[in-house]
Amino acid sequence: MGRIYLGEFEELVLLTVGVLYESAYAVAITKEISEQSGRSVNVSAVHKSLYRLEKKGMLKSRLGDPESKRGGKRKRLFTITPFGKKALDECMELRMSLRKQIPDLAFKWQMG
Repeated sequence: MGRIYLGEFEELVLLTVGVLYESAYAVAITKEISEQSGRSVNVSAVHKSLYRLEKKGMLKSRLGDPESKRGGKRKRLFTITPFGKKALDECMELRMSLRKQIPDLAFKWQMG
């Protein structure tokens, strides 16, 4: 099997699902990404990523219990699959491997 390809936003969504663990649903994920990253995130973009990651086998979802404050509507809760963890691990390893290869000299800027 070849490399697992994961876009930057998909990686962020996958990481956030892990952070929220059993409370990971689209609105909470959107809020958490915004708070943690400081970037504006659209809930529809999160929805698209969640379903794409689920289709790739990196997430699984289930419907939570009905909530009276939501008019009996149930939240779709997401969790990371073993394949999703593998994807995150590979992304981290690649980033760290590349980062370690950058010579210190590359970070010494001359002011002129």
